[in-house]
Amino acid sequence: MVELKEWDTADYLKTKEAIVAYLEAVFEDGDAALITHALGVIARSEGMTEVAKATGLTRASLYKALSADGHPEFATVLKVIQALGLKMTVAA
Repeated sequence: MVELKEWDTADYLKTKEAIVAYLEAVFEDGDAALITHALGVIARSEGMTEVAKATGLTRASLYKALSADGHPEFATVLKVIQALGLKMTVAA
């Protein structure tokens, strides 16, 4: 019998390049819920406790905001992006 392991994208986001490529792909889709989910995955890959401290939010509130059912404020999204050491840019 083959044993299957549940896929967790966070396990594969080990470099800034991988994180940026992942976010670029997610942003191409344009789905706000998917972007929120992706930020949660990246935060887990970097350590949710550390990201929570850097944002000034509690770990629990960050998990909730970045969950599939979460609807974080844009300010929270910006705090998470900054805490992850990333920048948002706009291009035409």
